[in-house]
Amino acid sequence: MKPTVDWSLYVVTDRPLARGRPLEQVVEAALRGGATVIQLREKEASTREFISLGQRLRELCHAHRVPLIINDRLDVALAIEADGVHVGQDDMPVALARQLLGPDKIVGATAGTPEEARRAEADGADYLGCNAVFYTPTKTDTGTPLGVEGFRRLVQTVSIPVVAIGGVKATNAAELIRAGAAGVAVVSAVMAADDPEAAARELCQVVHAARGVRRREAET
Repeated sequence: MKPTVDWSLYVVTDRPLARGRPLEQVVEAALRGGATVIQLREKEASTREFISLGQRLRELCHAHRVPLIINDRLDVALAIEADGVHVGQDDMPVALARQLLGPDKIVGATAGTPEEARRAEADGADYLGCNAVFYTPTKTDTGTPLGVEGFRRLVQTVSIPVVAIGGVKATNAAELIRAGAAGVAVVSAVMAADDPEAAARELCQVVHAARGVRRREAET
């Protein structure tokens, strides 16, 4: 059965940003700090290395009752029985990923326009990650940043959760939640932090506080 997901703090891994620390150490710290989703993204690893790392992170994530999503590589997701896969516009089509993974796994997709968002939802995506909201050196292939209003418009076109990514940090996470984000996705804000646990905890606090404000505003 497909897990129910709390999208509040979605941490995307990046080993070069971990400053020489073992990835498992940084991920475990993020989980202790409250990360609710982990995405394993590996652009340079061999398939064997990717699978080995994925198996270790799957055990770690499941010990914390947090889903592990694999970026792009559906073969790796299947091999390690990950909770799902995330595909970009140039990766495997969402409909095919859904067909191969089946109904009980999570399929996420990246969308930069309302048209891409609607298509991904129609093809079976469970959630969306947007193109970069703000400029970030870790997401340089997505064109001009959406900005908060562009992100808001994208959220309003679909009924599935949309996670904000791209230059997200504790100082701007609240406005993205108020704009309709189901949660925030971060890379360097946790991966490169001096204290990943504290960084994750601060982001979670900001998200939960902003969600409370959004709920109260909706009730008035």
